[in-house]
Amino acid sequence: MHISNLSALGSSEALTIVNCMLLLFGGVATFIIGMNVMGGNLETAAGKSMRRLMAKATKNRFLGVGTGAAVTAIVTSSSATTVMIVGFVNVGLMTLTQAASLIMGANIGTTVTAFMSAMSTAGAEFEITAFFAFTAFVGVLMGTLSKKDKIKRIGAILQGLGLIFIGMSVISSSMSDMLGNPNIEDAVNSVFVSIGYGKDVLSWEILVLFLLGALLTGIVQSSSAITAIVISLAGTNLISLPMAMFIILGTNVGTCVTALFSSLGTNVNARRTAIVHLLFNVIGSILFIIPLAFTSGYIADFLNKIIPMLSWQIAVFHMAFNLLTTAVLLPFVNYLVKIACILVPDKKGAGAADEYETLDLRLLKTPAIAVGQVRKELIKMGDMAFANYKLALDMLLSGNLSKKEDFAAVEKHVNDYNSFVSSFLVKLSLLELGETDERKVSSFYHVASDFERIGDYAENIVEYATKMNEEKATFSDHAKSEILEMDAHVTALYGYVRKIFADIDLQYIDKVEEEESFTDDTCRKMQEAHLRRTEEGRCSPSAGAIYLQLAINMERIGDHMHNVANSVKTYHQKIS
Repeated sequence: MHISNLSALGSSEALTIVNCMLLLFGGVATFIIGMNVMGGNLETAAGKSMRRLMAKATKNRFLGVGTGAAVTAIVTSSSATTVMIVGFVNVGLMTLTQAASLIMGANIGTTVTAFMSAMSTAGAEFEITAFFAFTAFVGVLMGTLSKKDKIKRIGAILQGLGLIFIGMSVISSSMSDMLGNPNIEDAVNSVFVSIGYGKDVLSWEILVLFLLGALLTGIVQSSSAITAIVISLAGTNLISLPMAMFIILGTNVGTCVTALFSSLGTNVNARRTAIVHLLFNVIGSILFIIPLAFTSGYIADFLNKIIPMLSWQIAVFHMAFNLLTTAVLLPFVNYLVKIACILVPDKKGAGAADEYETLDLRLLKTPAIAVGQVRKELIKMGDMAFANYKLALDMLLSGNLSKKEDFAAVEKHVNDYNSFVSSFLVKLSLLELGETDERKVSSFYHVASDFERIGDYAENIVEYATKMNEEKATFSDHAKSEILEMDAHVTALYGYVRKIFADIDLQYIDKVEEEESFTDDTCRKMQEAHLRRTEEGRCSPSAGAIYLQLAINMERIGDHMHNVANSVKTYHQKIS
């Protein structure tokens, strides 16, 4: 019957449907753009707060749930949060168990957008949508007229918030316009009658609605957008609350698609994180879909008595479902993790590859977290370069070149680190960053270069060791003592530099200046001592030339360490 009704529509009605559908898609696009703009700028503004939240997430599962909810409320997307979490697990920022509780919280946090959608459909003499649309205009003015980054960012947040409500208004009005024509309304209603329009929903119709919600969310990759459409449809009385319930359950499963795609090419634990997300949402939906099949009508009657508007009823159900699912499954986090480990087993021979991970490009989704991770990777790079320097010096003084291949492997590793970190920093610098993070990213370029140069000077020392070994040359005891004195200052200098860079704490800067000055003085003393030994005929030409070059190389290593410590000054005052 419904097919004949649709075919009976005239050309004007058909054109109305086309226009309204185009507006619907445009409204969805505006809604998603608004979420991205607002979420991205809130995330940038709350960078340090998000880092602190993530640190607290490691304490226990309840804090993890709260953190996941808070972060998702900030970025207005559970999919975005889950992608972040996959990236964090991939680089070792958190364990799989910690990630599981964050994922549960993300499902709660995403219900915020459902309430925003419900708010936009509220009817009143002074429409709230009009107010938030005006905030978008205010945001544009702030971004255009102000030169301060902070004001511009607040303006961008207001723009995004306004776009969310404008998008919802377009979605809602497109539906209303389409159903304003009686012929179109009759034809569309006849379609929805066939899949359970009204209070009662049949068993096979439950599956259709559930799969519809999952499929649409998987395509759009935004459960918030589909929920907004559902609320808009409910606002035009096109679907009932029981129908909306099962579509909402489907969106919770469909939103897992983004995380599953994001986990491709990651390590085992990151892929398991995506599976935990899928398990949580699928099990939660199954647990509730069966009782809802028998009680959805009664729940609808109950909510109708306490909440007059259907759009708000859907938002309340959405939150209640996610809260209850989390409450039921939170005690079984460890079992979800075990199931994920069974479904994604360890691969033989993959342990060594998984043990070493660099920066994950997924971290670019959260620039503030990415900046912190770059610092950690630079510390690793510095440790490798310094360890190679110590190894090179040991080969030079001992004459034992058996670890030359090990040195070469680490030196290649340092060079690869420098290339990858520099490439990552380029991508990071193109994103919206807070002023302090911009300063950090700028300084990190130089830090990476300084650590790479330390590795290069260490490579020079290995070449000196090789040359001395070939020429059977040796240093005198006095020369070795002077080299070890210089090494002591270089070693102490790196210890202080590492503390300053790792902790962003300049309390050791005086020690750095003192030790760097010592390396300069010791280099001059080494040169003077070499001249005395040469004049006295106590130094061979080959060993003497290498000794002088070594002194200069060690002093320059100290200079690069000093540069790293001073780089912290460029943003330390801003943080303080």
